[in-house]
Amino acid sequence: MPIPDYQTLMLPLLRVAKDEAEHRVRDAVDRLSEEFGLTDEECTEQLPSGAALVFSSRVAWARTYLKQAGLLETPKRGLFRITQAGKNLLLTKPTKIDNNLLNQYENFRAFRTRGKDVEEEPQSISAAIISEQTPEDSMASAYKTVRRNLETELLEQIKSASPAFFERLVIDLLLAMGYGGSRQDAGRAIGKSGDGGIDGIINEDRLGLDVIYIQAKRWDATVGRPEIQKFAGALQGQRANKGVFITTSSYSRDAIEYAKLIATKIILIDGDRLASLLVDHNVAVAQIGVYEIKRVDTDYFEEA
Repeated sequence: MPIPDYQTLMLPLLRVAKDEAEHRVRDAVDRLSEEFGLTDEECTEQLPSGAALVFSSRVAWARTYLKQAGLLETPKRGLFRITQAGKNLLLTKPTKIDNNLLNQYENFRAFRTRGKDVEEEPQSISAAIISEQTPEDSMASAYKTVRRNLETELLEQIKSASPAFFERLVIDLLLAMGYGGSRQDAGRAIGKSGDGGIDGIINEDRLGLDVIYIQAKRWDATVGRPEIQKFAGALQGQRANKGVFITTSSYSRDAIEYAKLIATKIILIDGDRLASLLVDHNVAVAQIGVYEIKRVDTDYFEEA
């Protein structure tokens, strides 16, 4: 039989976790491959990039979507277990779980619409035709989905890490963006100030012609205007006119408007933008594959 798509795998994967125990993804892959009677060749079939196995990748995506809907949770890296919502769904004895069913869950709807101009990702070329997307559009849409999931998981990892790790992450990001001079200098600056709302100072350029003051908050709660006012006051106390406020959460509207109105230049980086910058600058992420898109070189045929 053909390798099942990730939506077909959702219900069997949720059933794997119905015992309420913690399960390893790799064990689930083996169990589901037996359930679907896949051959060794099908189990070892690779994606075009050669970076992962097709079936393992689809099981992982099924787990990701179930997790985003709140039906599964990941207590530890590489492990998953069922949630109360997942148990409640199984009690209804569904014959199938797919994206249409998951759309009834608010968290899943938020996940699917988190990016701007997000389109439904077709699962094949035929799906692309049905949705009137070209193959290139289909690949671009799939890339958006992969990246959105990557940024979501990246932010979850950051929130569960220690404050010291978060400080190091900020250092690595600013260095990757071209700030701070050497890593040794940046390491001495970040997390050392502690002066009235300032967590650190980093060079704006490699020569140290100007400096940027940093405030880093590994928070879940929304950052309000009082926190930005406190940071602005600390900058004034240092006679500084540039600051960056980084948080793993978000900012209230009042905080954003206040930052725009004051003379001091304060850049606000929320959790979504932080994750996006980390991906853009290859910090805390690893490349697993590269797809080359080619076209006919018309210049080559001019002499034909």
